[in-house]
Amino acid sequence: MTAATLARKRPPAFPASWTSRLAWSGLALYAVYASSLMELTWPRFLKGLENGAKFLDRMFPPNFEADKLELIRDGMLESLQIAVLATFFGVLLSLPMGLAAARNLAPPWLSWGARGLIAVLRSFHPVIVSILFVKAVGFGALAGILALIVSTVGFVSKLFAEVVEEMNPKQVEAVRATGAGFLNVLAMAVFPQVMARFVGLAVYQFDSNLRNSTMVGIVGGGGIGAPLFTAYQRFDYDVVLTILLVIIALILLCELVSGRIRRVFQ
Repeated sequence: MTAATLARKRPPAFPASWTSRLAWSGLALYAVYASSLMELTWPRFLKGLENGAKFLDRMFPPNFEADKLELIRDGMLESLQIAVLATFFGVLLSLPMGLAAARNLAPPWLSWGARGLIAVLRSFHPVIVSILFVKAVGFGALAGILALIVSTVGFVSKLFAEVVEEMNPKQVEAVRATGAGFLNVLAMAVFPQVMARFVGLAVYQFDSNLRNSTMVGIVGGGGIGAPLFTAYQRFDYDVVLTILLVIIALILLCELVSGRIRRVFQ
């Protein structure tokens, strides 16, 4: 059989599909329609670039005065404490929630109930949840911690349940065949397979909580968000830049530490 005959018989790598073409065409048309409704115009974009350049010019140089640095230090320490506490308690609650949501371990009524609760917890942004807790417990770090705990449980529980469902079932069956109880099955067959992934999820969620702790403070949830919002309101853009630089440095430092932790448990 010649090469030309083989080429004719070989199916195309990307077969034509009018369904996908119509779907992409419809999406492109809707994007154009939505852009017209939102006034996304080229002159407005150029005007935004000009305003952004003026804004950046007012941010430099950053403000490193002693009183400003002391305020920023206290806010960052509080944000770090909020992230640590929210991650600890959130991950602690996510472990049983994720096991309950795993369909290969829990009965259907329990897994679907747990999945419904997880979906509710994941439905709202941490800032919205923080506003609710500010109304409930008042301004301060407690509202931010509670909001980030809700966010942590919603995220980590879902991914942990999926990790449990993807594990090798043969080890679970082997332990069950010995007559072991449910807790022994978890200790001997489930946790050894999924614990490394669970630690990775917990470390990643800590990074996320550290970033979100700067946002919940804007609505009264404590942390560096409050000084950042105050600096914006007072047009102290040099202080804003200083806060942003400190946040970036702390995020990078935590990224290095979390990367080492993930490598240890791999």
